[in-house]
Amino acid sequence: MVAGAMAIAGLSAAAVAQRDPAYAAAREAKQVGEQPDGYLGVVSGGAPVQALVRDINIKRKAAYTASAQASGSTVEQFAFTSGCNLVAKVGQGEMYKTPSGQWKENTGTPELDGRCK
Repeated sequence: MVAGAMAIAGLSAAAVAQRDPAYAAAREAKQVGEQPDGYLGVVSGGAPVQALVRDINIKRKAAYTASAQASGSTVEQFAFTSGCNLVAKVGQGEMYKTPSGQWKENTGTPELDGRCK
């Protein structure tokens, strides 16, 4: 439970970084999606989308690193827990990567990795 609470705390820093209109447009255009590893992924798009995702993921990793250190977990564990939360909250019509590695549009309840609690 502590890891889940810490993941949500870490997400607030990442969420602030994602209020960029370019991010909202890419998400709406289904060019980006959430991944189970806690990072944003490129579904389609060229260099501008890739640069946007890279920038957001750098900010996420910084937030995960700080929160992982504070909680005594590894960055990878913290990122994975965050990924579970992010994929679970993907909105209707938005993209996410399934546990099998396929991009899918959320039409109801996203498929979560079996290790998500």
